[in-house]
Amino acid sequence: MATAFWQDDETGEKTGFWASGHTPTLIAAFLYFDLAFMVWVLLGPLAPDIARTLALTPSEKGLMVATPTLAGAILRVVNGLLVDRIGPKTAGAISQVIVIAGLFVAWAMGVNSFGGTLALGVILGFAGASFAIALPLASRWYPPEHQGKAMGLAGMGNSGTVLAALFAPALAKLFGWNAVLGLACIPLTLVFVAYMVLAKDAPNAPAPKSLGQYLTPLKTGDAWSLMGFYAVTFGGFVGLAASLPIYFTDRFGLTTIQAGYCTAACVFAGSLVRPMGGALADRIGGVKTLTAVFVVAALALAGVSMAGSVEAALALFVLAMLALGTGNGAVFQLVPQRFAAEIGVMTGLVGFAGGIGGFYLASSLGIAKQITGSFTPGFLIFATLALIALTALTLVKRGWRARWGTAATVRI
Repeated sequence: MATAFWQDDETGEKTGFWASGHTPTLIAAFLYFDLAFMVWVLLGPLAPDIARTLALTPSEKGLMVATPTLAGAILRVVNGLLVDRIGPKTAGAISQVIVIAGLFVAWAMGVNSFGGTLALGVILGFAGASFAIALPLASRWYPPEHQGKAMGLAGMGNSGTVLAALFAPALAKLFGWNAVLGLACIPLTLVFVAYMVLAKDAPNAPAPKSLGQYLTPLKTGDAWSLMGFYAVTFGGFVGLAASLPIYFTDRFGLTTIQAGYCTAACVFAGSLVRPMGGALADRIGGVKTLTAVFVVAALALAGVSMAGSVEAALALFVLAMLALGTGNGAVFQLVPQRFAAEIGVMTGLVGFAGGIGGFYLASSLGIAKQITGSFTPGFLIFATLALIALTALTLVKRGWRARWGTAATVRI
């Protein structure tokens, strides 16, 4: 019987992490994901400037920054199907070309209306949908015992949100916010070239299935549970990444550059711990990791609703992002253990749920601000959702351990 490609050919024993997979592909997945996430949330750091230029209301600002998240959520399902049909490398190449071309056209023609920002948000959704491509591109190269680390390192590309928060406001001040759209095409093109050179599809790709078979996981409660948990962890992460520039400028009167620095600190914290979350879940189990995540996230977000100073709010946001980033890695330590044969479509479905969570948070904060004059209700409701997720996890974990925990490599 042939050994798996990550095993030692002579002994059949498992190899170490770096020797077990394909490092150039892991690097390509990270770079693609990193720059894609940078432009996915680009409207967030630019939102205060865009809102002033176009005279947007609070709810319009919220919808503007939430639209790329919703579009990315929907397109993640499409990309999950494409990954299993044409392979992750080709699917990723197509998506990158669409984003680069869309940004170039937006820069050349200008974005002059609220409807224009929504149209641009849909194009940026293709960047957010990179999640359903980059993760299986990397994951398929690695064995079960290293899935948490592989998915975590590839998923650390969500640190691209830090780049957007750090540089977009300063570039907008120097050249105007519309020019930032064109400037973003430069690093995107460079990464596209590197991606085409480095990335390689894994040799163990599953055979294409019918459309009905792709959606088979939705017939299981496990799929819906994992989707719900990711709607909270990733939804919280990306929703905050898109909304914090607006929050800091509206709530505390910071400049766009100051708000960008605060946002970058929060997003960096959440991005940094994603691979650590995967590694921690590999060690102690995804269930234990998520339990702690939901408790900390709920407390931190509830605390934000009462924060009276920039310093207090920033500290609580960093704590919330640390928890949510850890949770992102933990969920994707669990997904390939339960759905190894459907990893492409499950990455898309779980990513879809995460995007829906992010869309809800970003848009609800804008609506709460317009209706009540405060962001507080939005934060409190999302903190409640974290507690609901904790309750659901407590209910399903025993069944998971009974049904998944037979293999020695499975740690839940």
